[in-house]
Amino acid sequence: MAIAATVTLNARLQPVDRGERYEDSLTAALNGCAYYEVVGGGSMLLPKSNEIAYCCIDLDVHSEHHGIPLITQTLNEAGAPKGSYLSYTDSKGKSCTRMLGRMVGLAIYLNGTSLPKAVYSRCDVNVVISTIDELLEGFGSCQSSWHGPTETGLYIYGSSLSRMKKALRGFLADYPLCSRCRVVDLPTEIK
Repeated sequence: MAIAATVTLNARLQPVDRGERYEDSLTAALNGCAYYEVVGGGSMLLPKSNEIAYCCIDLDVHSEHHGIPLITQTLNEAGAPKGSYLSYTDSKGKSCTRMLGRMVGLAIYLNGTSLPKAVYSRCDVNVVISTIDELLEGFGSCQSSWHGPTETGLYIYGSSLSRMKKALRGFLADYPLCSRCRVVDLPTEIK
């Protein structure tokens, strides 16, 4: 009999990004074994902005002994942020929670309305994302984005906030599309 489990990721990820980074990693880690299976997922939105606050992955665990440690290890290796956790009811009926995640996050909110029109026509958000990934190679990456009515949020997760900010500082100051951007530390726990 399968045990229902939910992974709550303290990550602001669009469904496709959640699937590619975390659900696909969980499936690949099985390597043909049937310890668990991914059965669904979802996102919780922030009330005012409709920005994603965190996301979930639902699993059926068929082998508690092998599946739970593999899920935790796989998600940590895939870059799960601090404050993420796995909750399930074990085979004895006890509610269990396993904390996971080692990464910290920051959001860069690009101004989408008040820069000169020439900036929007000449610059590309994809250049911003690829440059972020190049500058943070080995210790961070842009995991997802959000497009709101007045700004675009880029969600970056890595091993050190100060190191990521230092590596990005010059680019954010120089690239015109990053003018007037906001850099915000993401919370390390889900509220």
